[in-house]
Amino acid sequence: MEPLLLLVHRIPFPPNKGDKVRSFHLLEFLATRYKVHLGTFVDSPDDLVHVPRLQEYCATSKVVRIRPALARIRSLAGLWTGEALTLRYYRDAALAKWVRATVREHQITKAVVFSSAMAPYVLDLAQLRVVVDFVDVDSAKWSQYANSRSWPLSAIFKREGARLLAFERAVANGTEASVFVTPAEAQLFRTLAPECSTRVHHAQNGVDTDYFSPAHELPNPFATDEDAIVFTGAMDYWPNVDAVTWFARDVLPTIATQRPRARFYIVGIAPTPAVQALAQDPRVVVTGRVPDVRPYLKYARVVVAPLRVARGIQNKVLEAMAMARPVVVSAAAAGALSGVAETDFDIAEDAPDFIRKTLALMDGERGTRIGITARERVLADYDWTKNLSPFEALLRDRRETHAATSSVAMPAMVGAADAG
Repeated sequence: MEPLLLLVHRIPFPPNKGDKVRSFHLLEFLATRYKVHLGTFVDSPDDLVHVPRLQEYCATSKVVRIRPALARIRSLAGLWTGEALTLRYYRDAALAKWVRATVREHQITKAVVFSSAMAPYVLDLAQLRVVVDFVDVDSAKWSQYANSRSWPLSAIFKREGARLLAFERAVANGTEASVFVTPAEAQLFRTLAPECSTRVHHAQNGVDTDYFSPAHELPNPFATDEDAIVFTGAMDYWPNVDAVTWFARDVLPTIATQRPRARFYIVGIAPTPAVQALAQDPRVVVTGRVPDVRPYLKYARVVVAPLRVARGIQNKVLEAMAMARPVVVSAAAAGALSGVAETDFDIAEDAPDFIRKTLALMDGERGTRIGITARERVLADYDWTKNLSPFEALLRDRRETHAATSSVAMPAMVGAADAG
């Protein structure tokens, strides 16, 4: 197999949060086709124990420890230099040196960059055919944050959105292809960067449906007298914090008047003090890190995703659907889902809508029916190998593409190349 450089802004193992779910499966996909040379950062000391497991997929690797507090201070210098703060956060001389040496030593001609923050490491390496997995339009995320925060954060976030968009456009214009997680994100970027539109593609996420399956025998984490409403996700991520706070404040109290046994379980790593404070309400449980999220999904009466700020696909929703659970999602989180509303999942627009639809799914028959169709939808639309196949086509140079299209595999290769 030929060598390939893969750069990821956060160690892609274990796949226990949104970006790491995608980056791990991308690494796994590429490792069956290339000798992968991985450069990445570790931002949590807990993840250092996973480095040996990660190296099983790699020919070589460079794992750099990043200390978030120091990185945030370093990034603030961008306010004076005019750069996007995100770029300074992930700047590291040792990783840059490793990239150059690895490309030279192994004669690497192809690279996949996961997130725009890692692109500076390869932009001046002309010998590389670079495919960038932006995943989401991060600049649009910062602009959304600006609209929901007060000054001075609103001004800082607005600035970051503008600076990062300018950089994203430069990256897309200077590399072979740009990939986004959904057709909607890809189309948004084509609108924001029309000069790059012909080289913008999408590759949707998948779900490990063998792992996330209701067939597994798992212990019930809930009391027998509870009607569990579950939210899963990294609880130091601001959109998740905002979502559970809003649900606990504006939705749960009314649900509890009609279903006194209802309890809202917030399941996920690193809950902030604001999230932990929600547990002062006896109807709210904040679990923190759990060894396995599947029992909480399997035995949930309903899973909710009340995100008011959302970009791309929500893995938490796909995993719940794979576990055959009924899900109520916000309109912001539903836009990226394939499937049919009110058949595969329910969409709620506001607090009264969330109350009504959550209560409706807590009644066994309809909730069970939607859960069954939800899993069927995931099985049909969210296979990792199938959904990541555009990367294989985009990494080919013209000579390889010509050879592939001259073979019996031509229809499959054409289809993959046109997936964006």
